[in-house]
Amino acid sequence: MSVTGLIMMGVSGSGKTSVGRALAARLGWDFFDGDDFQPVTNKLKMAAGIPLDDADRAPWLEILHAKLASELAEGRHPVLACSALKERYRRQLLHGNAGVRVVYLKGSFELIRARMQERADHYMKPGMLRGQFEALEEPANALVADVAAEPEAIVDSICRGLALDTGG
Repeated sequence: MSVTGLIMMGVSGSGKTSVGRALAARLGWDFFDGDDFQPVTNKLKMAAGIPLDDADRAPWLEILHAKLASELAEGRHPVLACSALKERYRRQLLHGNAGVRVVYLKGSFELIRARMQERADHYMKPGMLRGQFEALEEPANALVADVAAEPEAIVDSICRGLALDTGG
């Protein structure tokens, strides 16, 4: 089955947005940042240093699943940046969305924490990163990309790993 869409998953600061945008641009696909679909109440909780629970995430995941489904139904190819830290979240996002593959942006706690400390404009604070690593259930059926590389090299490895046609 050919790849029709992608979910870029990983902890905050792993590069989901920057790599996802670059990958979508390379492929001519549509990029969506899951953070843009977070309810304001969730953003306020995270900004206050309060981790989200499954009840907070449930409506957000439903919105993201519907977005993937509608994009695919319209013949478009979505690239969604979404933490999707738990297997059940990924199953929910993938349910009925044939051809969508998961790309796991993997990196060490130390590397990602250092990157997060350089970001001043994001609601997710570096102190919450430990909890994300603790909640992370590494996917068994995903393409794994090492975030220590430069974004363009990561995009190259994803395209090779999934045999995606970049038109070149």
